[in-house]
Amino acid sequence: MIVARGLRRDFDRITAVAGIDFEVAAGEIVGLLGPNGAGKTTAMRMLNCSLPPTGGTAEVAGFDIRDRSRDVRRRVGFMPENVALHPDATVDELLRFTADLKDVPRADLADHLDGVMSRTGLADVRRRPVGQLSKGYRQRVGLAQALVGDPEILILDEPSVGLDPHQIVEIRELIRSFRGKRTVLLSSHILGEVARICSRVMILDRGRLVLESAPEDLGGSLESVFLDLTRGGDAPPEAGA
Repeated sequence: MIVARGLRRDFDRITAVAGIDFEVAAGEIVGLLGPNGAGKTTAMRMLNCSLPPTGGTAEVAGFDIRDRSRDVRRRVGFMPENVALHPDATVDELLRFTADLKDVPRADLADHLDGVMSRTGLADVRRRPVGQLSKGYRQRVGLAQALVGDPEILILDEPSVGLDPHQIVEIRELIRSFRGKRTVLLSSHILGEVARICSRVMILDRGRLVLESAPEDLGGSLESVFLDLTRGGDAPPEAGA
């Protein structure tokens, strides 16, 4: 479902993603990990066709991200780390607007949005302006936007950020329920959650892929392996999160 070959992104003299190769199979949930500045967000933006690669390429759902970006966008639900939401729109209005952008058929729109809000825990706040919601609920709205249109692929950048422990468990179980049904690539700094959700993890450090493994095959805790393989510390902003 996702195949990257030599995927690279440079910002002036800074290499954010340094020619990485990887695959994510249909129905698989894979965690993309790395310290701040490792290139995770840059890689996800390229796969979502919101940022062109400098070199290499990738196919998403069988479509090249360079030549068939519109086809890719139709099949991907993307949740950025910092979700941009119109504060005056209600949750319902915002999701309806998203549905219009994704050409969701109007015939089953009401039932579809009801299902999305139920799965993301937004049904009770659907009439409230987004600007009045807590950070955790705004994250839920971002996840709901990604689910609108029932995409076959989800790319989720820090979906648990800002959530309390109860909400993290709810989102974890929701994402885990996608296994075998949707292809999911997610990033997170909550390594314990990644180990519980993902069948495989990939670790980036300074734009390079330094590990691919199933969590149970690491020979130690995910946290200890992560710390051993990555140097940590923030890279310049251009290098990507």
